[in-house]
Amino acid sequence: MPLRLVQLLIGLVMYGAGCGVMVRAGIGLDPWTVFAQGLERQTGVGIGWITNIVGFLVLLLWIPLRQKPGIGTVLNILLVGTSMQGTLAVVPDVHGFGYQLLVFVVGMVLVAIASGLYIGARFGPGPRDGLMTGLHSRFGWPIWACRLAVEATVLLAGWMLGGTVGIGTVLFAAGIGPLVHLALPIFDRKAHPATLDRPVTTA
Repeated sequence: MPLRLVQLLIGLVMYGAGCGVMVRAGIGLDPWTVFAQGLERQTGVGIGWITNIVGFLVLLLWIPLRQKPGIGTVLNILLVGTSMQGTLAVVPDVHGFGYQLLVFVVGMVLVAIASGLYIGARFGPGPRDGLMTGLHSRFGWPIWACRLAVEATVLLAGWMLGGTVGIGTVLFAAGIGPLVHLALPIFDRKAHPATLDRPVTTA
């Protein structure tokens, strides 16, 4: 249990750091971070704090979906955005497409490793993943359809609010699944089933 908890904490902090690095690359972001960045540009509130707030609001949507959060869910809301905000405070913007692309890939790899760590710790899904699995459980829609509908909606909303959509968005969509697929088996803690919350398949 202590090792799993340490793994969870490292994974969540690293996830936020990877997201912050991708923001600094400036060539596009994953859908939820595009949404958070759009809200940041409209409100002036830091993107990391927006990420925490959005995570909490998404968690409220679990109530009608009859989902139960784990400790990993709560810590996800508290730590990912905070780590992102801290990373943005120390990592400068990157200029020049080659450097931007390199920095983005580094951030995406960090996110993939972090996903393997925090998912593999098996303390419950993040709020956004729980929303999608909750829609699947409640209405019987396929997981891929739930993910596509939710992420397309937040991506469009984020873009309309001023979030950055670009080649990084495409790279993330194409690359994060295979990278997490590689990372998860390395860090998956196969403890006794009675001690585990339901694992999820993506970060």
